[in-house]
Amino acid sequence: MLPKQDEQINIFLALYRKMLMARKFEEKVAQLYIQGYISGFCHLYIGQEAVVVGISSNITPQDSVITSYRDHAHMLILGVEPKFVMAELCGKITGCSRGKGGSMHMYSKEHNFYGGNGIVGAQVPIGAGLAFAHKYKKDSGVSIVYFGDGAANQGQVYESFNMTMLWNLPVVYVLENNRYAMGTAVDRSSGNNLKNRGDSFGIPTILVDGMDLFDVMEKSKEAIDYVRANKGPIIMHVDTYRYKGHSMSDPGTYRTREEIDNIKKTRDPIIQCKQRLIEEYNINQQELENISNEISELIEDIAKFAIESPFPDGKCLTEDIIL
Repeated sequence: MLPKQDEQINIFLALYRKMLMARKFEEKVAQLYIQGYISGFCHLYIGQEAVVVGISSNITPQDSVITSYRDHAHMLILGVEPKFVMAELCGKITGCSRGKGGSMHMYSKEHNFYGGNGIVGAQVPIGAGLAFAHKYKKDSGVSIVYFGDGAANQGQVYESFNMTMLWNLPVVYVLENNRYAMGTAVDRSSGNNLKNRGDSFGIPTILVDGMDLFDVMEKSKEAIDYVRANKGPIIMHVDTYRYKGHSMSDPGTYRTREEIDNIKKTRDPIIQCKQRLIEEYNINQQELENISNEISELIEDIAKFAIESPFPDGKCLTEDIIL
């Protein structure tokens, strides 16, 4: 069960703030990309905010997190300073990876976040390795491994399923099914239902409404508690939706505007959370508007910091290299 209203209302407000921060941050990223301040590949998380916010509400400092190239929101929600994330996107020396990682290769050892990986599905076996490290060190940590419906057809994912089940490793696989992978609908690319992918390995699957923050919170607690109790790996099949194309270079012509608008109108995670806070938890609408305005102002300051920060000089190309 979710926490009682009178004990947890501040927590719910904080999570709402995090979702809104992720949304507005990514919207600003899109704007800066169009203006030429950000270059290269850039994958936005708009529409999927409830997934990382809900799951992160249940992790502990000893847990590790790894994801794909759609990683900006993960950095923000795990506590990395937003201005350093934006500076990294702009390729600046003040970025969290000193401008070397860019959009797809965010990383923060301090926050136990291991990427940001540019190869489809490559993060999954690395996440299995992180789970092995937790078990080896007996630190009670859990590896949270995010991957999408496109990566779900990669062979290395199933090698990881097999190994983690065989060795009873503490890993929560988060399959973010946003329906279109890199542009092909899941029913045209997957031979069977993604909800059944763990069956042949004996890995249980929990079905999650990824557009509902409260459902993600409840189901991820169940999944993490299961793994932390030394019961082995588990899969969260998360039904979610991305509003933008696969990347900034994707016009998204494989789906209709009507489909996107319908999801925004009926299932948007931020709107749903806002309505629930008002209707069930008696939060004043003006308070939520104040939060929104505050974040909007903060985002402008973040963008200004990133734009005005200097680029790294040439000598940094030979630094941080192990020969």
